[in-house]
Amino acid sequence: MSHYVSRLGRRSPAAPSRLRLHRRPRRVAMLSVHTSPLHQPGTGDAGGMNVYIVELAQRLAAINIEVEIFTRSTTAALPPTVELAPGVLVRHVDAGPYEGLAKEELPAQLCAFTHGVMQAWAGHRPGYYDLVHSHYWLSGHVGWLAAQRWGAPLVHAMHTMAKVKNANLADGDTPEPAARVIGETQIVAAADRLIANTAEEAGELIRHYAADPAKVAVVHPGVNLDRFRPFPQGSDRLRADDVPAARAAARARLGLPQDALIPLFAGRIQPLKAPDVLLRAVALLLDQRPDLRSRILVPVVGGPSGSGLAKPEGLQKLAARLGIADVVRFQPPVGQEQLAEWFRAASVLVMPSYSESFGLVAIEAQATGTPVLAAAVGGLPVAVRDGQTGFLVRGHDPADYARVLRDFADAPALSARMGAAAARHAQSFGWDTAAAATADVYAAATQWHRRHVRSHHG
Repeated sequence: MSHYVSRLGRRSPAAPSRLRLHRRPRRVAMLSVHTSPLHQPGTGDAGGMNVYIVELAQRLAAINIEVEIFTRSTTAALPPTVELAPGVLVRHVDAGPYEGLAKEELPAQLCAFTHGVMQAWAGHRPGYYDLVHSHYWLSGHVGWLAAQRWGAPLVHAMHTMAKVKNANLADGDTPEPAARVIGETQIVAAADRLIANTAEEAGELIRHYAADPAKVAVVHPGVNLDRFRPFPQGSDRLRADDVPAARAAARARLGLPQDALIPLFAGRIQPLKAPDVLLRAVALLLDQRPDLRSRILVPVVGGPSGSGLAKPEGLQKLAARLGIADVVRFQPPVGQEQLAEWFRAASVLVMPSYSESFGLVAIEAQATGTPVLAAAVGGLPVAVRDGQTGFLVRGHDPADYARVLRDFADAPALSARMGAAAARHAQSFGWDTAAAATADVYAAATQWHRRHVRSHHG
């Protein structure tokens, strides 16, 4: 299935398919209830999904599909609409209090959010939106209602699934509620097309939620290859795979030691992402190899989120308890340009997550020439080529991660060699490919919807 989409993505524009000619939507209503495309990833509930929505919308606009993104207002200062890029409009919907509303409390605001979406639509002529594309289950419920009301097809992207998360819970993490499972099941049945990040996610939709296999399409998320590259834009470096030079330059710009082993964690600080596994692995490594203490630095870039908000200082306290507070550096969430710099500077990105639908940061880091050490969960085995562009670890035993970190410490050339392979691997994950494949899914959903509407009325 994933081959089908990657093949679609690479099709030459000179020979458009019959499907593409069929009818792509002119204007899409994209729904993102709980996370605004204007929020900085790594803060609150903002993460890979924000990046996904922003990049996808911009690339769809570039191929003449206008996108309007509906999201919840989180401050009174926001104007009702913001033009994110030509052809991409963000609409802020008042639903519930601006501040202090946790994601878990949002289901109670879906009625208000739906009302706001309907109000915006009421100002337009019938048929203004050709298709609804909802992201995450909260948006799926609004999308289901809106698509039905407008007589438009519904395309839904899960991003994460309650049943999958609950099967892979970290210690101390809260299970997803039954209401979410029921909600997801309803959306899967209602959607004209479901977009999965990987073939494994497609299988989970079919297995756990009884999705119709004919309705599931695999589209790999992309990465902004202009931003995430070994050398920053405007650099006169010609050889993109000159990873040691790129790393040295990034470390100089960030004021980091040139010869240090720098295993980086970047993401939301919550049990699901398991940053504690990295800290425990580093503590084990230093127990075995005290000589490394003077040349190791562990940046943790990101803010607390989800169940991590209950103990925002938990990770700092763990570092102190493990006796490694002197080598761990906590950085608040940073913008995308600065994040690319941290990736370039790192010896390896460490992602010990319990669950990842795709793991966008794994591709972003590889695009900058940095290998990835990750748990073999979710989409990470697609994002990382085990043994070539990084290492995949089964399970979350810190000792397994410590062993790989020791290899990187003892063979500095390993990081550069894998990093060069990683940069080449990431080239096949451009957003243009993802947008073209998504446009094909839209065309298929439109065709499917029209056929079913005809058969019901016939």
